[in-house]
Amino acid sequence: MTLQQLKYVVAVAEKGTISEAAKELFVSQPGLTNAIKELENEMQITIFNRTNKGIVVSNIGDEFLAYARQVLEQANLLEKKFLNVKQQSTRFSVSTQHYSFAVNAFVDVIREFGGKRYDFTLRETQTYEIIEDVNRLKSEIGILYTSSKNEEIIRKLIKMNGLEIEELFVAKPHVFISSKHPLAGKDVITLEELEEYPYLSFEQGDYNSFYFSEEILSTIDRNKNIKVRDRATLFNLVIGLNGYTVSTGVINKELNGENIIAKPLMVDEFMRVATIKQRNMSLSRYGRAYMDALKKHVSEYVL
Repeated sequence: MTLQQLKYVVAVAEKGTISEAAKELFVSQPGLTNAIKELENEMQITIFNRTNKGIVVSNIGDEFLAYARQVLEQANLLEKKFLNVKQQSTRFSVSTQHYSFAVNAFVDVIREFGGKRYDFTLRETQTYEIIEDVNRLKSEIGILYTSSKNEEIIRKLIKMNGLEIEELFVAKPHVFISSKHPLAGKDVITLEELEEYPYLSFEQGDYNSFYFSEEILSTIDRNKNIKVRDRATLFNLVIGLNGYTVSTGVINKELNGENIIAKPLMVDEFMRVATIKQRNMSLSRYGRAYMDALKKHVSEYVL
């Protein structure tokens, strides 16, 4: 088993196909396929199941990849310390729901550690994928919320995946609306007042259950519903259609602009925003710095 073989299987798992991984690695497809087969034979396991639709990571492959990523991270740290540091790239990844404070903290880490070469990833993605990314060590840290409605299911799923959860802060639900919205002048907004306006939420793909919804109170029956995949589209529709979404109330004017404002929603509910990581695994220096930056950016919102 070599580090090169570990890099190969991680790349294939992340890209999802041999062809895409081969392009990224600058190797031939047959050469990559043979290297993976040799590793599987040596380890006496099947890392990838071959199907008509392509390759799928096996159950034992998931476990193997988790260890492989740890080995590659440690090898990278050794190279940085004892080889030519100028030739190394800093690597760090976070998977999160769509929160501006997650972006702010990410910027802080890049400014602190970026240097001349780095390979950082910030994935604003679906709830189930956040858990899956951290489980597979595709991301070191995940960020999501729980409430009284989904907490039992989300915590159970986190535990089943060998992860641990740490509460970041507790927030009262807010609505994000345009600064020119008819309700923008109110101090507090009720659900009844929002009935005539479009409700915007983030689409959750194959896991579109309310347990995985990024927005609290997602089970309420609404007449006008729009689902989107990214934050920019959502805010454009909030402005263009006098729509609204429900979130923590933490907003950043530099990222979201002056046209989006947050107003308290009159409901008896809380949002517990938390981070997740691998259980019994210490964070890297980038992970620790990111956690510190997160806490700094949300400190004024802690109840």
